[in-house]
Amino acid sequence: MAEAKTADDPLAGLPTAKDVMKQIALREAEKASAAMKEMNAADAEKKALMERFSKASGVSDEDRLARAAAIIKRAANNGLTEVLVVRFPNELCTDRGRAINQQEPGWENTLTGLPKELFEFWQKHMKPRGYRLRFQVIDFPGGVPGDIGVTLSWQ
Repeated sequence: MAEAKTADDPLAGLPTAKDVMKQIALREAEKASAAMKEMNAADAEKKALMERFSKASGVSDEDRLARAAAIIKRAANNGLTEVLVVRFPNELCTDRGRAINQQEPGWENTLTGLPKELFEFWQKHMKPRGYRLRFQVIDFPGGVPGDIGVTLSWQ
């Protein structure tokens, strides 16, 4: 027969080992659930970004020139000679960024969607004015090319 615990029992506040393991398991499950929610939100955000970047932006050259001028002016006022224009997933390249990473001739032909649109805009309007555009892999998750960064420079 189990003894009844009383207020003056020194073990009254001590949970059983089984209860402690249940608490740990519940906390781990909560953490895993929160991590899954974060991962699902990040996946949804990336999917929306891919959807947006894979289509034509609908921005006119005049609007894009005005935006570029504002970005350049703000950066120059801060003493900068280059600015990161956009960062995009390597999935927007037909080869997932391999040619950009290797700086192979014709790498620009692997661009699709908004990155291609930005490259063509630079080639048509910015390059003749002396601006340079650099596409480069800016992170390597798991040792493979990840996101691509596009930098506009004027030095």
